[in-house]
Amino acid sequence: MSDTVINVLNLTRKFRRTTALDDVSLDVPAGIVMGLVGGNGAGKTTLIKHLLGLLKAKAGSVRVFGLDPVRDPVGVLGRIGYLSEDRDLPNWMRVDELLNFTQAYFPNWDTSYAAQLQETFDLDPKQRVKSLSRGQTARLGLLTALAHRPPLLILDEPSSGLDAVVRRDILGAIIRTVADEGRTVLFSSHLLDEVERVADRVAMLHNGRLVLSDQLQTVLDSHSRLTLRFAEPCQTKPSLPGALSCEGSGQEWTVICNGQIDELRAAATSQGAEVVEQSRPSLDEVFVARVHHGRLSHGHREEAHS
Repeated sequence: MSDTVINVLNLTRKFRRTTALDDVSLDVPAGIVMGLVGGNGAGKTTLIKHLLGLLKAKAGSVRVFGLDPVRDPVGVLGRIGYLSEDRDLPNWMRVDELLNFTQAYFPNWDTSYAAQLQETFDLDPKQRVKSLSRGQTARLGLLTALAHRPPLLILDEPSSGLDAVVRRDILGAIIRTVADEGRTVLFSSHLLDEVERVADRVAMLHNGRLVLSDQLQTVLDSHSRLTLRFAEPCQTKPSLPGALSCEGSGQEWTVICNGQIDELRAAATSQGAEVVEQSRPSLDEVFVARVHHGRLSHGHREEAHS
């Protein structure tokens, strides 16, 4: 198997007048946890549907294990464990019936591993799916995705609507276990704090565009949060080169920048400001700053063309 499990090249997808994906290129190496982050409508689910072969690439290409998931669904889907955001499991089945039903589709189904997960997740085999809580339904969906030990696990907003304990179960022990066994995890989430806890790499989508893709540690280390204190209150937001975002009021402002600290410090000093604190921002702060900067840049481009 190639070292690259997922290869997306120049993928564009439009639904009538809406561009859901705009020239997205993304590689996911084997054996890592990739966090796909972005707000609602960013394009995360649309990208995942292309990986599963539910949508055909109209512009660009999609390869999973080197195969086209639309042309070779058997070769691709048999090697993927998938948990959808809506966790649409058949309500009329019992837990044990669903497991038997799902097992029939996967020759590599590990019965002992499924039993172990069922016990870990505290699932009653005789309970009807429709009577399960939201958290239990998520655990059952994850069990069916994991029990055939797929080389690729795709989770679409796995923590949606779940309490902190269930989120920890899913994104802590399970995802790390899969990755440590040399398999690959791609999970989408708008909860960037949990992505920061478990991901090796991160890809940021905003309005269908991939605004950033890199090692998580590299992303965090290349951005800085600076707290500036001005001698006199600023009536308007200070304009600082290299700043992705600038928030605050009066004499104190917080700036997020990307690798241009010296230039920003010099500009702040020339405007009568002192850098009173420097730290590393969270992934959430980096994402918000990137999105904010992208909106400003897009607005400037529109003005230039008008």
